[in-house]
Amino acid sequence: MGSIRRAVPPVLLSCLLLAGCSSGSQSASDTPGKGGASVQAPSGSAVPAGAAKIPVGAGPQTTYTVQQQPPAGSCHYRYEQGEPLEDLACTPGAVSPVVTQANLATTICRKGGYTKNIRPPEAITRKEKQANAASYGYKGSLGDAEYDHLISLQLGGDPNDARNLWVEPADPGHKPGGGINNKKDPVETKLHTAVCSGKVTLADAQQAIVTDWTTALSKLGLN
Repeated sequence: MGSIRRAVPPVLLSCLLLAGCSSGSQSASDTPGKGGASVQAPSGSAVPAGAAKIPVGAGPQTTYTVQQQPPAGSCHYRYEQGEPLEDLACTPGAVSPVVTQANLATTICRKGGYTKNIRPPEAITRKEKQANAASYGYKGSLGDAEYDHLISLQLGGDPNDARNLWVEPADPGHKPGGGINNKKDPVETKLHTAVCSGKVTLADAQQAIVTDWTTALSKLGLN
C-alpha cells in the first residue's frame, strides 16, 4: 500500500481525500422530507421547509357531483382562543391546479372576479354539508354554520374537493339563529389582497390558512 500511495501525485491524493470526506454528507437542501421527497419552497417564500405539501384537487368542473365525506364522527374540531379550526387529517385543504403564481392576473386577481362561475351549486353542497356535519359530529344549526372552503376560492382553493371543505361552526358569542358570520372570511380577503399586490406568495397564503387561519395574518406580517 505504501508504494501505491507514493505513486499518486500529491494534488490528486488531496482531491481523493476531499471527495471521500464529502461523500457521506448531505446538504440541508438534499435532506429528504416526509415521504422521501425533498420539500423546496419557492424563492422568497416563507413556507417552512418541513411543511406538508397541500393536495391538488380536480379544479373547476362543468358539472359537479356530490363528494363522499369522511365517516361520521371521525373528524374533530380544534380550537384556538375559542375559534374553531378544522381537523387536519380530515380537512388538509386542496388547491386548484388552474391557479398558479404565474397566472394570478388571469385567475384570482383578474378584474371582474374569478369565483362566481366556479362554485358548485347549492343542490350539491347542501348534501355535502349535511354529511360533513356528521363527519365532524356537529350538532348545532346548519343555518349558523358555514360549509367553508378551507383554502378559499379567492386563494386558489379547489371548489369541490372534500379535503378542502368543512362545516365551520359559528364564532364564540354568535347569536343562535343569526346566520353565517365568522371571522375567517375577512382573513381570506386580506390574504387575497396581499397575494394580488405581491406582498406574499400564493403558496405562503395557502399554507398559512391551512395551518391556522387565526394566526395566518400575523405569521405573514399582515396585521
